[in-house]
Amino acid sequence: MTHASTLPAPAVHEPGDEDRAPAAPSGRGLPAVVYALGLFVVARLVGVLVLAGTARANGKHPLALLGRSWDSLWYLGIAAHGYVRAQHFRPTVVHSDLAFFPLYPGLVRAVTAVTPLGGGAAGLLVSWLAAVTAACGIYAIGARLHGRAVGTALVLLWGLLPHSVVLSLAYTEPVLTAFAAWSLYAVLTGRWLWAGTLAALAGLSRPNGFAVAAAVLAAAACEVCRRRGRKVPHSLWTGAALAPLGWCGYVLWVGRRQGDPLGGYFEVQRLWGSRFDFGVGALRFVKHLLLRGDRFVFPMSLVIVAAAVLLYALLIADRAPLPLLVHSGVLLLVALGGAGFFECKPRFLLPAFPLLLPLARALVRTARARPWHAVLVVGALAGLSFAYGAYLVVIAHTPL
Repeated sequence: MTHASTLPAPAVHEPGDEDRAPAAPSGRGLPAVVYALGLFVVARLVGVLVLAGTARANGKHPLALLGRSWDSLWYLGIAAHGYVRAQHFRPTVVHSDLAFFPLYPGLVRAVTAVTPLGGGAAGLLVSWLAAVTAACGIYAIGARLHGRAVGTALVLLWGLLPHSVVLSLAYTEPVLTAFAAWSLYAVLTGRWLWAGTLAALAGLSRPNGFAVAAAVLAAAACEVCRRRGRKVPHSLWTGAALAPLGWCGYVLWVGRRQGDPLGGYFEVQRLWGSRFDFGVGALRFVKHLLLRGDRFVFPMSLVIVAAAVLLYALLIADRAPLPLLVHSGVLLLVALGGAGFFECKPRFLLPAFPLLLPLARALVRTARARPWHAVLVVGALAGLSFAYGAYLVVIAHTPL
């Protein structure tokens, strides 16, 4: 697969390709996407049940942990009251709700307006539906590039990441991933208006949502260069123009509200302790971690981020389509180069699902040659995911 896959109809492996065998066992007449989605739902449901059992054993309420943990409380506050909250710890540390993008709390508010659900339950409903939508988009990309079996494996691996418990919380990563997956799929299939619109919505979801717009713009630029003076469809120009509007619009709105249109939002983030320093802060923290040790969450975060770097190298070596490389690369750059909240970096990488493509292809090949080996690998990943997820939410007392 070459970067030419940014064209409207990238080459797809034929049924004889190694990634096509064995196909996902989808049953008689059952679409493969339903089978993949079923595996994802079962994985996340078991993860929630393990978390609930751990919470009960520690005298805590599972639904409260799922719907009202850490950043969820900020989003619920925005959904209920708008942008009004700020916590002043000292002049250089001010936590303002303006750091949180508006799409997710807007969706939560809409659900509470049309249903009897409270804020926490509405947040979980939005996140869970978004996670399912994201899984469908992830399957669509994997199946288009490498066949249905790889699409199924890609969804399963995404649902069994060590930190995939976030997909079951009232958090924004499922929403961003849903828009990202379908925007990238639209790029791969030449649907530029859809790609730009979904990228704009992704930009309204999270601070790192601009990675989707970057992928759309890179693919559009590549397509324009490929045409070399030939007529470029209006839909391409329109989609490329739409892609960055969501992220840029909110950043400029916060800046204007803060009295500094271009720098106001970044000042809000700086007062939270979040800034882009080209990885200097992250390297200092890694040095502290290696020399002095710390809680289990921090070494685990270090391992996950290091694994993400390795997987990105493998993604490049596999000559993945340009939009997937740009999207994952920008998310990885933000995670590596951002200072503060080191323990949250794995969560920031959840939307970078293309990083799992090399593993998904390897898992399919293993399943064909040695099925029980593949079962053991998936079982080990599931055990790690469920146990670590319960530890993160119930025991660690560390921001997610």
